[in-house]
Amino acid sequence: MSTLLLVKSSILGDNGQSSFLAEAFVKRWLAAHPDGQVITRDVGASPLPHLDGERFGAFTSDADSRSPAQQAVVDESDALVDELKHADVVVLGLPMYNFGVPSQLKSWFDHIARAGVTFEYTSEGPKGLLRDKPVFVFAARGGMYHASGNDHQVPFVRQFLGFIGLKQVHVTFAEGLAMGDQKQASLDDAMARMDTLVETARQAA
Repeated sequence: MSTLLLVKSSILGDNGQSSFLAEAFVKRWLAAHPDGQVITRDVGASPLPHLDGERFGAFTSDADSRSPAQQAVVDESDALVDELKHADVVVLGLPMYNFGVPSQLKSWFDHIARAGVTFEYTSEGPKGLLRDKPVFVFAARGGMYHASGNDHQVPFVRQFLGFIGLKQVHVTFAEGLAMGDQKQASLDDAMARMDTLVETARQAA
């Protein structure tokens, strides 16, 4: 049975266009995998705490010396990492806020980036420890950034995912969503790619 992890990060919930596109992909994926399992992690609706010194200290503490509070932090992070490890496909709804990723998504990144768990440093540099798998990113923006060379968001997401071992990153852009008639044309174009993306996921399985 294949497992898909859906990560949504819009502060608008299911009304966000990134969530709409991500959910549309999931519906098509389920149609092609009727026995498939979908795990949803909505960090926009249920945000994780931002990383601070105490939480980071919990990650770097020895298991035998952790306080109950530190262990709770580690347990929460372990659950997030396990979701990611056991998924065969990852779908990420990615809105753009002030040129970057939502802070709620950054918190999720911070809780799954664990030295010795999802990455390690070697003499040749960092090495991702997660099993590679396809990641489908649905990037929704009010303006036009990708073609203009002003997209600083997706390169960061690609770099982060690659850092932990996820290199099969497929990005679908929906841009100009605040630019009148451009919105529907951009959404239609993204929707037209769905069947091809589902086939890409099938071939990667």
